[in-house]
Formats: sequence, C-alpha cells, structure tokens
Amino acid sequence: MGALLMDLLRHLRHVRRHWWVALVTVMVALGVSAFLTVRAQPRYVASVTFFVTTPNTGVTDAYQGGLFLQQRVKSYADLLSSDRLAQSVVAETPVGLTADEVQRRVSTSTEAGTVLLRASVTDTDQTRALRVTESLANKFVELVQKVETTPEGKAPIKIEVVSGPRVSANPVSPQPIRNLSLGGVIGLILGIGLAILRGVADVRLRDAAGLQRAAGSPLLGEIPFEANARSAPLIVGDAATSARAEAVRKLRTNLRFVDVHEPARVIAVTSALQGEGKTTLSCNLAIALAEAGWRVLLVDADLRRPKVDDYLGLDAGVGLTDVLVGDVKVGDVVQRWGDKSLLVLPSGSAPPNPSELLGSKAMSDLLLALRESADIVIIDTAPLLAVTDGVVVAVQADGALLVTQQGRTSRTQVAAAARSLHSVSVRLLGCVLNMAKVAKAEAYQYEAYRVVTSTTGASVPADRAASGRHSATADGVNGVPDHTQELTRLPR
Repeated sequence: MGALLMDLLRHLRHVRRHWWVALVTVMVALGVSAFLTVRAQPRYVASVTFFVTTPNTGVTDAYQGGLFLQQRVKSYADLLSSDRLAQSVVAETPVGLTADEVQRRVSTSTEAGTVLLRASVTDTDQTRALRVTESLANKFVELVQKVETTPEGKAPIKIEVVSGPRVSANPVSPQPIRNLSLGGVIGLILGIGLAILRGVADVRLRDAAGLQRAAGSPLLGEIPFEANARSAPLIVGDAATSARAEAVRKLRTNLRFVDVHEPARVIAVTSALQGEGKTTLSCNLAIALAEAGWRVLLVDADLRRPKVDDYLGLDAGVGLTDVLVGDVKVGDVVQRWGDKSLLVLPSGSAPPNPSELLGSKAMSDLLLALRESADIVIIDTAPLLAVTDGVVVAVQADGALLVTQQGRTSRTQVAAAARSLHSVSVRLLGCVLNMAKVAKAEAYQYEAYRVVTSTTGASVPADRAASGRHSATADGVNGVPDHTQELTRLPR
C-alpha cells in the first residue's frame, strides 16, 4: 500500500511539473472536436413504431401467445433491414438511393418483454428520411402479412403502426456540447498520460529528494535561481539581502555542523559537469564564511578553466601553478579580497599537466600548510566526469561538496560523480541543489521577513564587501588582521 501511494504521489508530481503537456493536449483535443463538429453534416432521424399482435385463432393460451410474439418480434427486427424489404422501398419510392444505401440507413430496436418494434432511418436529408420511413412502414406491413399468411389464407400475426412515421425537427448529430465534452475528457486523459510518460522518461534531476537518492549523501542546501545572478553572481551589495544569499548562509551553517566531532577544514567544491555553478558557489560560500568571522582561504584549483579571478576581479597572472612548480612563494601570490578575512589563491599559469601537478607532493604539502594558516580552505575544483583533476584534489581535502544544477544534470551523471569520489574513499560531505526553483510562497515569506527586519533595523546582513583586488599588507585591511604573513613562512 505504501509503495502504491508513493508511486501515485510521484506521478502527481510529474503531472504538476509537466502541466503544460496536459493543457496542450486538452486544447488540441478540443480543437479537433470542434473542427470535426463544424465539418460534419447534420443528420436527421425518422422513426416508426410497430405493435405486433395475434388474432384469437390458433393460439389461445395468453402466456404461450406472448412468448410466441416476442420470438416473432426478434425475427421481424432482422426483416426490417433485409434486402427484400429495401428493394421494395426503392422500387416504390425513388429517393435517389440504392437498396444497399437504404439498408445502411435503417436501424431497429425492441423493448424487452414487449411486442413493440421500432425502426429508425438516419439521413442527412430530413425530407428523404421521412419518405423512406413512410415507405418502409407500408412495405414492412405488407411483407409480414405476405410471409405469415398460410395457404389457407390465415395470418397468425398482425402488425399495426402505433407511432409515426415522424422525423426529428433538429439534427441528432453532430452534438457540439457532447462532442466538445468528450474531446476534453479524452484530451485530459491523454494529457495526463503524456505528462506522466514525460516525467518518467526525464532522467534529469528535478528536486532535492532525487539529488539525495542519486548522490547517496545528505542535502546541505538549495540555492534558488535568480535571473540577475548571471550579471551579479556574488552575494555582495544589493544581492547580500537576496534569497540566494540567505540560502548560501544556510549552507554555511549546515556545512559547519555536518560532523561536529570531525569538522572539515579543507573542502573541495566540485560538480559532475561543467557549468553547474560550482565556482560561483565556491566564491559565495567563501564570502559567507568570511562574513561570519572565519579566516577563509579560497583556492582556484580548476587549472583548465579557472573562473575565480574573473568573478572576484583578481589578477590571475601568477598563482597556484606557479607555487607548485616552485617559482614563487605562496605568500607572494595570495590576494586579499574585500573588507573581510578572505584570502584568495588564483590558479596562476596554465600548466600542460594539471592532473599530475595537482596530485604531486608539492600540492599535498601546500594544503597541509594552508590548513594551518586559515580556519577554512575552500578549493574550487574541476568537474568530476570531465577530467580526473577534481578527484585528485578531493582526495587530499577533508571532504567534498557536490554541486548540481536543477533540471540540467541527470541522475546517472550525479551517481557516477558520487561513485568516482567514493571509489577513492573521499568523504562526501553533502550535495547542493543549485539554481533551484523555489515555491512562490517560500520566496514571499522570505521577502516579507527581510522587509520587516530591514525597516526595524535588525537582522540585516552585515556583508557589504565590495569586489576588487587589494594587495596584502602586514597592517591588514579595515582593521581585519592580515594572515598573509603566515603564508609567507610556508616552504617553497
């Protein structure tokens, strides 16, 4: 019972997600029904009712006589649509129809337990339907009398017309209301089926529950989609009070309490595919951690497609690559960003062998040194399914954070990314659903709360960091102590 209920709920979610499929199907069905209704020729029905009885000759028992007549009525129903009767009608009434066409227009019906027999003629011409029915009634009575009359000149059956012939004043078809209603119901059923089929066939991740199942790890955050995030990706300035910024702060809190007994101080942020927003999340997470007073070091370890310097407006001429090959000291290339305790180590020069460089002993030694110089180290790494760089870096970190864009990545891809981490014993801290579609009610509640707290002067986010590059000095920036001196003591 529980499994059936879960399946039903899942199908209902498919229908709600793909509601437009059902709507389009219903509209198409209504359009087809309306078109066929308009194009259909009006059809009229003329009818006549016969009463079958028997004289008081030969059959005296009323019960037996009733059974006898009911059996006869069934035979007469077939006789009404016989070739012989149709030919007689055509011969007497020239209406421009052949005997076969008359037969196709005639239908019969009987009422159970009675001796009433009804014949109907359906035609697109109202007058012709009536003329055929009148001729049919006359010829049918004559035919029965002729067939049933014995050699002695006696007929055990008598047929009388008790109703009609008459023709309907209005066409019996088409019926617009019935046709449109039927079309709408059929379209709705087909639309719901197509919506469920589309949902079942869609392997992309659409919700947080699906992401947790595919990754096999807890959900640490849902970052809502915002249209202006492409032009203003960082949660600073006006964006610091957005729902996206609040979601990043919630992720910050959840991340710090993943395991209070063994907190992760070096975190690799990665994704299954390129373009899922891992770099943006790395930057914003680092900003949010620094906003809370942590000493944060953001490392751009995506040596193939570095983007941290673009988002933060830093000079990436020298950086991680140059430190690993021994050309510069780490303290000489780490840059201060904003007015918080956030230091950034750019990617540096593009190396010919990123995987070997990131997996070298120099990288391991560097991470050990950075761990002692900052409270938290955030490492932006390459996508897991594209290259092996992300796995190489994640092995050396305390844990990994898997970022997935809603509606873009498939369940199979997320599962493959998680397996690539588990296969080398990487601690997967959790997953983040990026660019998530948040319900309007939740967005409204947050906006209402933000407006109220802003007007009262409480609970206003303190992050007002301005983007831009600042040189690291021993005196610090805006009163924040400078930790770059600690990095200058690291070995080459």
